[in-house]
Amino acid sequence: MTKEEAIEELMYQGCNHDNIDSERWENGFLGQLRPFKKVLHEENYHLIMQALKVLAPEFEKDFVDRRIISSIWGICHLARAWAIHPEGMLHSNNLITEEQTTQIDNWIMDISYTAACLLDGTGAEVAFWAYDEENKKIN
Repeated sequence: MTKEEAIEELMYQGCNHDNIDSERWENGFLGQLRPFKKVLHEENYHLIMQALKVLAPEFEKDFVDRRIISSIWGICHLARAWAIHPEGMLHSNNLITEEQTTQIDNWIMDISYTAACLLDGTGAEVAFWAYDEENKKIN
């Protein structure tokens, strides 16, 4: 994945891409929540983390591309508002299970922690440590 492909991936996952007719937009991390089809696609989480790995060097610069920050912020903020918050659209309409709520909350925590570490300058090794350790257990 190239830098531009990684940015594009984040934009699709965060419903921040102009091509709103794309299946990638509709079934991305945020797209899967609105309208919610009762299924969470784990591959979206992994695509976001892969994009962040590719983009890790970008976070070392004095100025980070607004598309990257906007997409990450949107993914974390809107997913939390829609799927985690008790008065969010999925909970208030009884559309999401507690198990799904926990799963998406864990993904949001991983994404936001990774982005925060990268922005803080702690480096990719620290930023992706938990994610990489979890994947070692699965694979």
